[in-house]
Amino acid sequence: MTRPAQNLDKVIELAEGRRDDALAEFAREQTEQRQAQTQMDQLTTYADEAQRRWAERGAAGVDVALLMHHRQFMAKLDHAMEFQQGVLAERAQRVERAQAAVHEAERELASLRKYVERQVDAWQQTLQRREQKHTDEMAQNIHRRRLENDSSFQPMSSS
Repeated sequence: MTRPAQNLDKVIELAEGRRDDALAEFAREQTEQRQAQTQMDQLTTYADEAQRRWAERGAAGVDVALLMHHRQFMAKLDHAMEFQQGVLAERAQRVERAQAAVHEAERELASLRKYVERQVDAWQQTLQRREQKHTDEMAQNIHRRRLENDSSFQPMSSS
């Protein structure tokens, strides 16, 4: 007799594949989020350095054209940092969605495994009941034969 949950092995295998795919996607999204954060950190560091250098240079005095150029440059840098903040926010959402997909895939897999476990337990109980019934029938037959043998065997009485 084959185990009843054997036909679910392929379903579990597919669920494991979906979970593994979700984990891989989650890892990719985390990597991209870290890369976006690294870019943001680089932009921030660059902006801070540019401001520090400007402050040092500005102490000696600068002309209006250079001031305008600096302001335009800093505005572009601020714009780039705002854009990168948007990228970071999107990456955070993607990581959250990927993590939710992992949790869902793991829940599905756990549910399938629990279902298979219950099916196997039920199957084993059925086998145990059959075995017990067979053992009881054998014991009953042995007992009946002994009774038949005992009743057919009458000792002869001497008179």
